[in-house]
Amino acid sequence: MTKDQNGTWEMESNDNFESYMKALDIDFATRKIAVRLNQTKIIDQNDDHFKTKTNSTFRNYNLDFTVGVEFEEYTKGLDNRNVKSLVTWEGDVLVCVQKGEKENRGWRQWVEDDKLYLELTCSDQVCRQVFKKK
Repeated sequence: MTKDQNGTWEMESNDNFESYMKALDIDFATRKIAVRLNQTKIIDQNDDHFKTKTNSTFRNYNLDFTVGVEFEEYTKGLDNRNVKSLVTWEGDVLVCVQKGEKENRGWRQWVEDDKLYLELTCSDQVCRQVFKKK
């Protein structure tokens, strides 16, 4: 594994995404559209500062954060909630805890070989996404 997550990453798999969205109370129609989309992630990492763009035909989401610094995040286009997010390193894995209305919410992200792995968690649901470096 490596701490370097720079690059453009194209989605290969998206397991349990619908159940994850259901745990976030996302409506039926949006879930049905979202599970069919392929996402591209563009990560610009400068040491512990990250600028991430997640693009699809349905929505685009930008995130700008520094590891170890709590920030206010509005989850626009997903469940449209305000959360307090804190991203830290656990070894070579980025771990984000999102505090808000939903329990046990956050994500883990890491790189192995030429793949980016992302686990999204809400309540008891975990979505596992895999991206291949472009």
